[in-house]
Amino acid sequence: MAIGDDDFKLCMGSWVSGVTILTTRSGEQIHGMTVSDFSGASLSPPLVTVCCSKDSVTTGLIAEGKCFAVNVLAADQQELSNRFASKKYEDVRFEGLDYSTAKTGAPLIRGALARMDCKLEATHDAGDHVIYVGQIVAAEVEEREPLVYWNGAYRQLVPVD
Repeated sequence: MAIGDDDFKLCMGSWVSGVTILTTRSGEQIHGMTVSDFSGASLSPPLVTVCCSKDSVTTGLIAEGKCFAVNVLAADQQELSNRFASKKYEDVRFEGLDYSTAKTGAPLIRGALARMDCKLEATHDAGDHVIYVGQIVAAEVEEREPLVYWNGAYRQLVPVD
């Protein structure tokens, strides 16, 4: 018997993670959402995985467009994380946002500390989510502090002496 939703959330809340905005394009339509379920999967070839709710608009567009970008947020991008996480702002997430277009067509958010342009390699069904595997075809990294999330709140990194 599986654990309940509350126990699952409690367990997963103990995992410290960075915060990303996953973006995609299908034709002329772009979309994106905040995602913390992101991981490196393979060095050769360079693969990443992202877990996306099946009921998200972004999830459907990734399947259609066969591409996505992972934008790893910097410490000063908490507002942006909140905007892309809220259904309330779903239709205006990109308004006024400074972004460029990747090789695949996915939006790359300027100011993010890392931006990975990915072509879709594989899709795996996982309960109420879809696991996408993407091959990184281009990447950019900036020297900035990351936005960190733990136990239901944004956190700051503190160097250990």
